[in-house]
Amino acid sequence: MRNVHNPRTRSERRVRRHLRVRKKVAGSAGRPRLVVFRSLKHIYAQLVDDDRGVVLLGVSDRSEGAEVDVSGKVARGKAAGKLLAEKAKGQGIKSVVFDRAGYRYHGRVKAVADGAREGGLEF
Repeated sequence: MRNVHNPRTRSERRVRRHLRVRKKVAGSAGRPRLVVFRSLKHIYAQLVDDDRGVVLLGVSDRSEGAEVDVSGKVARGKAAGKLLAEKAKGQGIKSVVFDRAGYRYHGRVKAVADGAREGGLEF
């Protein structure tokens, strides 16, 4: 990766935005950080405890239990958000801090957040 101070590609600019947001957003054991990663084909979500530096749990749209009613990447993102909320409630986590990881709050990233909210997580 190039120098963060002189980003040239789209992914380098996203990483820079993510670092800027991460200065303000931090997760704890009581309220972990829900971080989203979006690839071209799939979407992944994790709950991170930044105090200990530990990933509490993670899901993707390919995880077992992520059931999609209709086709499309947005629907798969919403299913991943619901699955994450179910697993988090099983571990006793009720509220999270949302970290969009430098992506726009739009499309699949918004679908993950909406699915997690429908599953019972509070932002």
